[in-house]
Amino acid sequence: MAVDQSLIEKVAAALRIARASMPPSTVVVDASQRGRDKDSILARAAELYAVRPESEKTPPTGFDPAAAALFEALVEGSFLVANADGDFDADERAAFEEVVLAATNQHVTSEQLAALLSDLGELLQEDGLEKRVAAVTSTVTRAEQQEEVLRVAAFIAQISGGVSDVERATMDKLATGFGLAPGAVEQALGAARQALG
Repeated sequence: MAVDQSLIEKVAAALRIARASMPPSTVVVDASQRGRDKDSILARAAELYAVRPESEKTPPTGFDPAAAALFEALVEGSFLVANADGDFDADERAAFEEVVLAATNQHVTSEQLAALLSDLGELLQEDGLEKRVAAVTSTVTRAEQQEEVLRVAAFIAQISGGVSDVERATMDKLATGFGLAPGAVEQALGAARQALG
């Protein structure tokens, strides 16, 4: 399945910026990021994730383990939705990677993202969907970040031709695990549809 490049660019652009309905002070990942209210949680978490050490060495200045865990959970939530139908082919994976890299302003390298997706694939295969949904929902505890997981998943699901019933069901599982209000998934999907025209 070939993916429309202009759609990938629109999705990435939408994911780079913070949700307009959220006050800037609530999207801050950490205090050093204040004033960056136009960047999305995904983009800011990726910037902090990018300085993650590759070994067990002392973490470099600027590394924030909470931001790294948040970035991984944001990507995993979308990854679970994209894999919900059991068909995550090479074209879908390439589009997924391209969107995430562009949406994070290339702070995360393609190698870092490929390694993360490989790990997520192994975890999904070993643990199954329910366990991985539980892992994401236990990692992301702040409401605005939970809503961002759904928002990212809603936008990325659009690159494969819209959200299927099984993808929607996975988003519902995430929302239920987060304890979000009914309608949170529809709100995320509606915002994605509206932004992408």
